[in-house]
This record gives sequence, C-alpha cells and structure tokens, in this order.
Amino acid sequence: MNAKNTLLPITSTLQSRGRLLDLSAPVVMGILNATPDSFYNKGRDSDLASLLQTAEQMLESGATLLDLGGASTRPGAPISNADEELQRVLPVIQALTARFPGVWLSVDTYHAEVARQAVEAGVSLINDVSSGDIDPDMLPTVARLRVPYIAMHMQGTPETMQQQPEYGDVVADVRDYLRGKCDLCRAHGIADVIVDPGFGFGKTTEHNFALLNNLHTFRMLGRPVLAGLSRKSMICKPLRIGPENALNGTTALHVIALQQGANILRVHDVKEAVEVIKLMKHLS
Repeated sequence: MNAKNTLLPITSTLQSRGRLLDLSAPVVMGILNATPDSFYNKGRDSDLASLLQTAEQMLESGATLLDLGGASTRPGAPISNADEELQRVLPVIQALTARFPGVWLSVDTYHAEVARQAVEAGVSLINDVSSGDIDPDMLPTVARLRVPYIAMHMQGTPETMQQQPEYGDVVADVRDYLRGKCDLCRAHGIADVIVDPGFGFGKTTEHNFALLNNLHTFRMLGRPVLAGLSRKSMICKPLRIGPENALNGTTALHVIALQQGANILRVHDVKEAVEVIKLMKHLS
C-alpha cells in the first residue's frame, strides 16, 4: 500500500450487537437498493427475491458489509417519506438476517425512526448521508441504539445538492464539517463513527477529485474512512459514459482510494472491488 496509509492511527474495530468488525485491512460494503428510482439500477432487481439473490452473490464474492437503502439520494431526489421507506426496507432486513445470520447489515437512511426500527429488526449500523442535518433526532437515536454510525458530508439536500455547489477550500471545508460531526457524535455518546466525504453529494467533478487526491488527510479525524465512488458522475462525466459503463473507471478510482487510506469501499460490484484490495495487499 501507499505510505500515506500509515500516516495516522485510526480506530480499527467497530462494535455492534455484541460483535466486533475488524477494519485493520480494507473491506467492501455492497450496495442493495430497495428503491424504484436509484441512479444506477433504476429500480431493477429491487424486489425481495432479487435483493436476496444479490446479497448472496455479494457475500460469496467477499463483501464484509451490506448497505440497504429504501429511498434514492440521487441528485434531485426529494426528501423521502419515512413510512414508505420502512415498508421497503423492513421486509428485506428480516429476510436478510434470517437467511444470513450474523451479516453486518447497514441501513442507508436520514430518518431516525427508520434507523430505530431497522436496528430492532437486525441492522448493525446506520449510514446517514445527512449526518443528522435532516433529522435532528438521528444522533440521539443512534446513541441510544449503541450501533456504529456513518457520518457523510453533503452540501444541501439530495434535491438541491448539485445546484452550483461552492466551497472556499473543498478539502478543508469537508474535513472541518466531519470533524465537527465526530465531536457532536462523541458528545451524544456514539462510540464508533465512520467518516465519508460524500463523493457526488454537493460537489462538482473538480471537487470530487480534489477530495480523492487528499483523502489521506481525513485520517487526522482518527476514524475509519469510507469511499463511495461506485459508478458516480465523477467517472461518467469525464469519460462521457453512463453509469452502466463505469465499472472500469470505478475500479481505477478504487485503487487511488486505497492508496489514500480508505478503509471501506462502498460498491455496486463487489467481486471487482475485492480483487482490487487483494492485489493492493501485495504492494504493502
């Protein structure tokens, strides 16, 4: 691995529901979309049987975590309805935890009530693209649930985030925001926090590449770093392709993210991401 990986110590384990997850080496989080309007699969394969099959394939391919979402956070998406989100994710959570006991399952939500019911149904951690900015009850709820929390940076909301995003210094601004969120999580009593700079969430292509090129600096927060690059516009726009043709570009950026010290790769294509991690180990 690149020497930047050893610059700063980070929390190397997560604890949830009496289990420990080792992050001393990079791991892969597979994306499961139980929504009809995701930016990539457009609702294809979002029924229960297809999601179970996809989850099985991801786990067999080496995914350590699965991230289930019941509402799209694509650019332009309105704030979701919590009740509708619960109707989509709860049956999937119950089926996944029954089929794959012990799976590390995350729910991708910015609603505290969805987080609460998801954990009660078997979820191990919460992935919040708004870091508690959309629902002020989120951080107190996660603290009570005693599960790890993924805090992501987003400028605005999914509906507004790509309307001319601006920063003074995107790397410093995003890092300072996440530092503040880590402090707030600590104040609420959340023990395990993962930070995510939010590639594509209120950023131009130039902002995204500046963040990727400086991802190692987020290690100063002392928290595991998640990189969500899979098939995003920062790949599609420069290459003038659609998400369906962005696997090769995704793989290329995963190499850079790992060189920059990413601990978790959140991906649509687990097999390829796991192969990148395996090959990168030979450089350490």
